[in-house]
Amino acid sequence: MEPAIPMELDGRLMELAERKDTARAGQDPKATERQHAKGKLTAHERIELLLDKGSFQEVEPLRRHRATGFGLEAKKPYGDGVITGWGTVEGRTVFVYAHDFRVFGGALGEAHACKIHKIMDMAIAAGAPLVSLNDGAGARIQEGVSALAGYGGIFRRNTRASGVIPQVSVMLGPCAGGAAYSPALTDFVFAVRDISQMFITGPDVVRAVTGEEISQNGLGGADVHGEVSGVAHFVHDDEESCLAEVRYLLSLLPSNNRELPPRHVSGDPGDRSGDALLDLVPDDGNRSYDMRAVVEELVDDGDFVEVHAGWAPNIVCALARVDGHTVGIVANQPAAMAGVLDIKASEKAARFVQFCDSFNIPLVTLVDVPGFLPGVDQEHEGIIRRGAKLLYAYCNATVPRVSVVLRKAYGGAYIVMDSRSIGADIALAWPTNEIAVMGAEGAANVVFRREIAAADDSDAMRREKIDQYKRELVHPYYAAERGLVDDVIDPRETRAVLARSLSMLVAKHAELPRRKHGNPPQ
Repeated sequence: MEPAIPMELDGRLMELAERKDTARAGQDPKATERQHAKGKLTAHERIELLLDKGSFQEVEPLRRHRATGFGLEAKKPYGDGVITGWGTVEGRTVFVYAHDFRVFGGALGEAHACKIHKIMDMAIAAGAPLVSLNDGAGARIQEGVSALAGYGGIFRRNTRASGVIPQVSVMLGPCAGGAAYSPALTDFVFAVRDISQMFITGPDVVRAVTGEEISQNGLGGADVHGEVSGVAHFVHDDEESCLAEVRYLLSLLPSNNRELPPRHVSGDPGDRSGDALLDLVPDDGNRSYDMRAVVEELVDDGDFVEVHAGWAPNIVCALARVDGHTVGIVANQPAAMAGVLDIKASEKAARFVQFCDSFNIPLVTLVDVPGFLPGVDQEHEGIIRRGAKLLYAYCNATVPRVSVVLRKAYGGAYIVMDSRSIGADIALAWPTNEIAVMGAEGAANVVFRREIAAADDSDAMRREKIDQYKRELVHPYYAAERGLVDDVIDPRETRAVLARSLSMLVAKHAELPRRKHGNPPQ
């Protein structure tokens, strides 16, 4: 028999329930309708999709702001426009904050910021990922500099958490001005078409300053940031698929930098033969193919998450599993720009390598690269400085590193793509590999230019010298004979060799020189 509840306590419990119901529903009963009319979910609905059912524990749902002036003293809704708390994703703890656009348009004020600061501090202390669901109108103008200081506290915590816990930003509405810098400081940014916009200065300011006419989506929509600026790593058509992908991404990652990624037992054997690889990759180094099909063949169940799929497509960065272990894959993409390295590809891959290294995720590099992209624009825009970012990231990485040369690997691009000389633990190659300073045609024209020029039949001499260069310096065993490749393997055995190599390296321990931090090229 349950004990009787005193009348006074019963009344207090009813009052508590009413206050929490009000906090969840919001003070304006039509605000939820307006949110749905825009094709957007409410903050609570988003959190329910993100986290395991029934796992969310809210923090400070009854907090109110203390600001006065401009009518604020008459408007003190519970929660102050942001929902904060923690729950689980596949049973593991995840912290979350979600702007509630129904309250002050999700604009950030002092109390709003303090709630976010607290949940960020809790995430760092607990060593668990942090997900922000962004749908806010920026700083609360009525609170002035207090709101701006609130953003400063968020940025400082984003930076403190960098490389310590995974940070994921999900753009589900507007994000303008200084507010856009918090997502830029996090590890991954998700965006949803038609409802996500990010920009430092909006269309009105652009029009006033430059005279350019552009819409919000044209300036900072999901596809713009997914394909042009590279700000968004993932772009989705709707909130449901977006949040499902966030859940899958989190399942691949460790909770913090002190843990290894969780292992997922798969029914896909680690020693499975990759017979399809023989047909996927043409022997002719000038023929194109889709590297994503190779990745699909190598990873467990063909499942992988491609990062920045729409930006710098000449390099593929993906998270997947091999024999149950999470790996980061970096691969040249012959189907786009012949797989050359340029400024964007170098920067895209460099940050991905740094992320994997921060969170103990082994790196698998699939190499088929004709070199760096030549051109005046590339040189003037800093291909030396910006291309060096990828070199720095690999050289600085202490996680297990396995590279496989499929076909071409020429010049400086070969070195940069995790060659043995910059620290790859295991360097492998297929029998179709061509590792050299440059392609045989170009090399022959340089090395044998006098003989070719002096010959009666210069074309025949050029062909002869190309064949000579290939026989002497570009044959598939040249690098292996010099210990720069650990083994030349049958392509069909690639998955099995990767699985064995990663298993051997699982306990790898390497230390960098003691220092405050490095100074990577910018």
